[in-house]
Amino acid sequence: MRMDSLARAAAAALAISVSSGCAASWSPSIQEQRQAWQRAESRAASEAASEDPFAGAAVLERAALVNAVLARNPSLQAALQAWRAALERAPQESALDDPMLGFGVAPLSFDEGDLDPGMRVDISQRLPFFGKRGLRGEVAAAEAEIASRDFEAARLRLAQTASRLFDEYYLAARSLEINQEHVRLLGELQRVATARYEAGEAMQQDPLQAEVEYSHALHRDIVLTTRERVAAEQIQTLLHRPPDAPLPPPPAQLVLPPEAQEDAEALVAGALAARPDVAAADARVRAGESRVDLARREFLPDFTVSAAYDTTWQETALQPFVGLSFDLPVQIGRRRAALAQAQAELAGAQSERDARVDEARFGVRSASLREREARHVLHLAESQQLPAARDQVAAARSGFVTGRGEFFSLIDAQRTLLRVELELEEARADVCRRRAELDRARGRVAGVDW
Repeated sequence: MRMDSLARAAAAALAISVSSGCAASWSPSIQEQRQAWQRAESRAASEAASEDPFAGAAVLERAALVNAVLARNPSLQAALQAWRAALERAPQESALDDPMLGFGVAPLSFDEGDLDPGMRVDISQRLPFFGKRGLRGEVAAAEAEIASRDFEAARLRLAQTASRLFDEYYLAARSLEINQEHVRLLGELQRVATARYEAGEAMQQDPLQAEVEYSHALHRDIVLTTRERVAAEQIQTLLHRPPDAPLPPPPAQLVLPPEAQEDAEALVAGALAARPDVAAADARVRAGESRVDLARREFLPDFTVSAAYDTTWQETALQPFVGLSFDLPVQIGRRRAALAQAQAELAGAQSERDARVDEARFGVRSASLREREARHVLHLAESQQLPAARDQVAAARSGFVTGRGEFFSLIDAQRTLLRVELELEEARADVCRRRAELDRARGRVAGVDW
């Protein structure tokens, strides 16, 4: 048996296989996505290494909380690994099938003294029709991009949630401080009303009214304390930490984000270029287009190249063998159905992209309007409602002390001041919440650059 002839035949078949395998190179988008994934994974690993992300911090900062959540939240890690899984599907989709190596013998030839032993060694490689592997690679690349955009969308969603919880944590703590101050003031008013009643200078209903308001304030204190604790535990959940892990207190006052200077059209244009859901919709359209092209190419045959060395032929010249075989794509109905399915999926992806664009336009415009509304409400509360409520308390207190006013008027003014102060803090938090909504609608991470 001439093993050198077999080696040459096998080498020829393998050369065809390798050259066909190199014909479909990786697209730059896959390479760029792999590099982007490696950067994201490295950043997450380095930022999540710290046991306490707020060690040494006197107060909790919004940007620090958002960054810590983006580094430690398990759902974001799940999206990161889903992105990696999609990237690893790309080389599988564009790879060739494994070559087939066969070996056989003619057993009766070994008993014939006048014949050489009959053996056959063959190697074959199945090759898709030109262009099919490239289209499969394009589909895989588009699906990997969709996974990367899903990861970016998860980051935006988590950043907005972290920013909102920061506002709730601040609002609960600040409301608790305001309420505790009113508890102190109501306690003083109750003592004054009781003393005046005992001195015969006031009616019995005055200390009773003060006691009712005081009990309401104590109940509100319990409610706000619970709200603060719940907000803190929600933050710890986002951070994937135990509920009783140390958490710095919120700042004494919210830092309001600057108002967006762009007009509505500029905001919408920027959002369409930056939003990951719009980019994912574009990638689905590209994947659908490649699937349609691939379905059309399925009407074309795949082929198999082979090489063999067969010593059952006693003539040496007939022992090396090369061959080429084709599929017969005669199942036209199945291929037509697959093409129709791909075309329908492409039409659906195009409609979904249009819906995402419409949603982005509406989301940016509505979020911008809500932010302006929240800033207007805050301006009214700061410039008009709070000064008026304070003046009302001062006037009612003066009237009560001088005997010209009723104690009920003082209690009512104090109740109004408490409501206005709480609404003012709510308005400040609402400005931040609306800006976080606008940032997410624009495709930006909320709370990191305020």
